[in-house]
Amino acid sequence: MEPFLTHTGRAMVLRRSNVDTDQIIPAEFGKRISRHGLSDALFARWRKDPDFVFNSKAHEGATVLIADTNFGTGSSREQAVWALLDWGLRVVVSTRFGDIFHRNALRNGLLAVVLPDEAVASLMARAEADPAFEISVDLTTCEVTAGQDRWPFTIDERARWLLLNGLDTIEVTLRHAADIADYERDRPSWMPAIPRGGGPARAEAGTR
Repeated sequence: MEPFLTHTGRAMVLRRSNVDTDQIIPAEFGKRISRHGLSDALFARWRKDPDFVFNSKAHEGATVLIADTNFGTGSSREQAVWALLDWGLRVVVSTRFGDIFHRNALRNGLLAVVLPDEAVASLMARAEADPAFEISVDLTTCEVTAGQDRWPFTIDERARWLLLNGLDTIEVTLRHAADIADYERDRPSWMPAIPRGGGPARAEAGTR
């Protein structure tokens, strides 16, 4: 992932509350395992309506989504986050997120920011009035800025560290590849092991 320090982008508004992950990306697209090429599936059912906000030419290139409350509820479908990212979004602002969606977003490089009701209402009104309206998000100071207005936000410190450094949990593990290799090399042969080279996992145990 790319490090996330600050981001400034045009904002768009989704005025629908309790949007669940099946609405963000319908179940029929859940078999896809790539993080890329999912933008066509994003809100696939709702985009059949030509007036749906994600069909608006005025919002092409927007990178900040201001969502109504309880965004991302429902199943733990990680493709929902991938689809938002593939569409070009970097930040989602709401008063509340589904817990699993919120964790998935932060782990995949999509900054999900929780702000108070009055802040989100103000940002929604301004973004709807002006498609060129921009929002800035600074993860180094944990602050959202729009014009002269500023709002602080909180974020899990480990998630913040991962985003600032552009790391996911696999990349963090791979930082210790040498230590893991040393451990595996010195690991007693009698302990259970998983065969290398693919195939079904099978525990093998010998004698001391």
